[in-house]
Amino acid sequence: MSKATKRERQKENRERAREERERLLKRDRRMKSARNLLILLAPVVLIAVIVSATGGDDTKKTAAGTGCSSSTGSTSSTTTPTRTFTAAPPLTIDQNATYTANLCTSEGAITLSLDAKTAPVATNNFVFLAKHGFYDGLTFHRAAKKFVIQGGDPKGDGSGGPGYSVKGEVPTDHYAVGALAAAKSPTDAAGAFGSQFFIVTGAGGATLPNDYARFGAVTSGIDVARKIEGFAPASGDGTPTKAVKIIKITITVGSGSKATATSNSSSSSSTTTKP
Repeated sequence: MSKATKRERQKENRERAREERERLLKRDRRMKSARNLLILLAPVVLIAVIVSATGGDDTKKTAAGTGCSSSTGSTSSTTTPTRTFTAAPPLTIDQNATYTANLCTSEGAITLSLDAKTAPVATNNFVFLAKHGFYDGLTFHRAAKKFVIQGGDPKGDGSGGPGYSVKGEVPTDHYAVGALAAAKSPTDAAGAFGSQFFIVTGAGGATLPNDYARFGAVTSGIDVARKIEGFAPASGDGTPTKAVKIIKITITVGSGSKATATSNSSSSSSTTTKP
């Protein structure tokens, strides 16, 4: 083998060795970059896993932020609300039992004692709808200053209902602050109840005629109801200036006395007679 050939082969060997070193260096750099990326992403992935495992759905997060909770032995509404029915529900409640509704809103919790004994038809209707998740996600579409807050309309404009109407029990002593009653249009028969309801927040309830099915009263959370009333528009009656959502209504069955609406602290009078 000539010296020239030998030198050429040595040169080729050196070139191959150099290329191999460069290939190995590039591989090492890629592996190092991948390791660094994994180190950076690891905390992000861990946080995502923790949030996914403990966060729950949006409704649960919102409920937690308002102090709303479900009591042991309660009946919560269904996951998917049912808002259209072909007929009114049969009377299935126990008139001798005590029914409590925990009304969880985006502004806080309102606890309502339902009057199954005196108003079984209206109470039964409300319990039936609540257990089917009818009210979950709806809004309080009306707030009237020193008067009422009104909700339970799937259309959100005061014209909606469940597809049927029942005739609830009307009182003889009007509507004190904290009273829970069925809302209806002026042309509906006395006691008519679809799904809409109102909570009396001011003295204006005493001016209402006994035409609205009354089936319960606020036992705690009247301050929350009045806070929602505080979002009444400048006109004094209409769509709240802040959207207030009914997150869920939970029904609890237990023992106790029937609900009685009583006045709560000072309330200004009102001559409004529209519920």
